[in-house]
Amino acid sequence: MEPLKILFEQLNSIARASIELLPQLLVAVVVIVLTSLLNKFADMIVHRVLKRTNLRRSLKELFSLLISILVWVVGIMIAAVILFPGLTPSSMLAGLGIGSVAIGFAFKDVFENFLAGIIILFRREMRIGDHIECEGIEGEVTHIAIRESHISQTDGQLVIVPNSILFKNPVTIRTDKDLRRVTVICGVAYDVDVDAARTVISNAVERCETVSGGEKPVQVFAQEFASSSINFEVTWWTGSSPLEVRKSRDEVVSKVKRALDDAGIEIPFPYRTLTFKGPVPVSAGAD
Repeated sequence: MEPLKILFEQLNSIARASIELLPQLLVAVVVIVLTSLLNKFADMIVHRVLKRTNLRRSLKELFSLLISILVWVVGIMIAAVILFPGLTPSSMLAGLGIGSVAIGFAFKDVFENFLAGIIILFRREMRIGDHIECEGIEGEVTHIAIRESHISQTDGQLVIVPNSILFKNPVTIRTDKDLRRVTVICGVAYDVDVDAARTVISNAVERCETVSGGEKPVQVFAQEFASSSINFEVTWWTGSSPLEVRKSRDEVVSKVKRALDDAGIEIPFPYRTLTFKGPVPVSAGAD
């Protein structure tokens, strides 16, 4: 009977402690409910304030998330102090500090991408819709999130890039300006007058609809003595998007070829000269 008596006494003490803790538990539940309501109210206020700004949508979501985390952390700490009177804010903060160090080591890459995402969101140079290239990845920026960015390649494939890659490596923003310079190489035969060929090429490029004029003139320079031709470097300015560059290059190459043909200027094929050290053997069946 003695063990049963001890068991009943322990159950009795547990039940009594639970009843004594019940008011504190109810107050803690009320605090959690109030924290939830306060979080919704704070989220509404933040959305109204940020709606008047020109910040990116992802950056607005970040501010809303940080405010929500702050409200919940404070609310949970208050509820924990009410439920367990032995706890103090300083001891809880000390515990959070030790825990954050352990979590930081465990999720180093996650936090690295998170911090890189915050910095990228504050940048104004890389926007949604820009065409970029980084570490062999090239395409249009379709979404910038806290931990990753979405790059839609020109072939339709979607690449999800960790923000730390975009932060730690050079990023080429091809559509940062409205115009981009394009260059092609055009060769003419050695017996052609260089100045006349340059004039024909320049006039043909200037007549192209996709070529921008004004302060961005067409430039044609004799570049080198190649094996079968004198090569010209032909440079002009057009729209910065990949499609605009491809369309402009197609138009320029077509019109330059047509203009050189009309002027009777040869675009030579590569010439090959074969030299034999000894006499060429004649087959046995030859006359």
